[in-house]
Amino acid sequence: MLVAPDSFKGSIRAAGAAEAIAEGWSSVRPHDELVRMPMADGGEGTLDAVAARVPGARRIPVRVEGPVGAPLESSWLLLPATAEAPACGFVELAATSGLERVEGPLRALDAGTVGFGEAIAAALDHGAERLLLALGGSASSDGGAGALQALGARLLDAAGRPIPRGARGLETLAGVDLAGLRPPPPGGVLVLSDVDSPLLGPHGAARVFAPQKGATPDEVQRIEAALARWARLTGIDPAVPGSGAAGGTASALLAWGARLERGAEYIADVGGSTRRCGMPRSSSRARAATTRSPPRARRPPSCSPGRAPPGSRPRSSPAASTPNRPAPPRSRSAPSPAAPTPRSPTRPGGCAARAPNSRRASPPPTERPTRRAPPKRGSQSWRVRESKLSRSSRGALEQCPLTWCSSRWPARE
Repeated sequence: MLVAPDSFKGSIRAAGAAEAIAEGWSSVRPHDELVRMPMADGGEGTLDAVAARVPGARRIPVRVEGPVGAPLESSWLLLPATAEAPACGFVELAATSGLERVEGPLRALDAGTVGFGEAIAAALDHGAERLLLALGGSASSDGGAGALQALGARLLDAAGRPIPRGARGLETLAGVDLAGLRPPPPGGVLVLSDVDSPLLGPHGAARVFAPQKGATPDEVQRIEAALARWARLTGIDPAVPGSGAAGGTASALLAWGARLERGAEYIADVGGSTRRCGMPRSSSRARAATTRSPPRARRPPSCSPGRAPPGSRPRSSPAASTPNRPAPPRSRSAPSPAAPTPRSPTRPGGCAARAPNSRRASPPPTERPTRRAPPKRGSQSWRVRESKLSRSSRGALEQCPLTWCSSRWPARE
């Protein structure tokens, strides 16, 4: 049994959800073998999901600036080197600059990503030759400006002073100096995110995600204008799909030389989890396997069409069993019970020999049963059927150890 839930935002992380599901399942079926595989898509809990999958992964503590300026304790993950890849630093934005790290009311205009950049710099200082950066659950909409500042970029206002934190600072941005920006590691930078939104526009970072971070309608407009100013001064293409992830942080990382990757698919394959559980790697293959038609029945290898299996009577008539004699035309009437059909000579394989010029008798045509049309919705027969279905479903739910899920979270429309 594979237990692979994602986190429930604001309620429980993926690892805690996996433990709760496994505990409930084991209370009813204690002999089942359970494999806990917490899932993530780049948001909160991604660091825990990777740490649970990769043997030898080590958490490195780091002290960084929080989303609104207060220092906080966080960590990043050091993945050991393998024959295929060098040592890798795994940094989660939600653990440094995420909504869960904000104490007090949300401040959409003032939250930044400086702490995320400080954790990246710490991984580079430790000697990580490759970076995996998980984006999701951010509290900011600064376009990743704070992260670039922590990596050495200088963002200045008209007076030549560093701009303040967050989207409020981008409103005063007048110049960008990237001369001191640290280069990416030699193994490259991979950004994990499942967001396809561009930086700007009706589906962009401000209009879609800023309200979730506490922005009012007026602040959403200000953030949109600030991100447009940021894209214009840095030369970022605001229409790139995925560049709006984490309040536009993906756009800054793409300008730094990073590459975007689907978070959920990557995390599912980390540590060979799909191969460990014996499941196909591609979800499309899994769907094809479940919809494939059942295999057709095969005849015994020693028999072919026109031969009867051992121990059965042949279909040919007495005249057809005589060699070198044409078979008379067959009649569709049933054979007389007074004239039993003799056995035909058999071959070494045990199959009856087929007479020359004989044909296999075709079964009489049968009528296909007509399918009854489903009852009309609202009719008496429809209500009877629905009541039977509801009773059977209720009985199945009573036997399920996860019944509380259906009552606590209703199905989406």
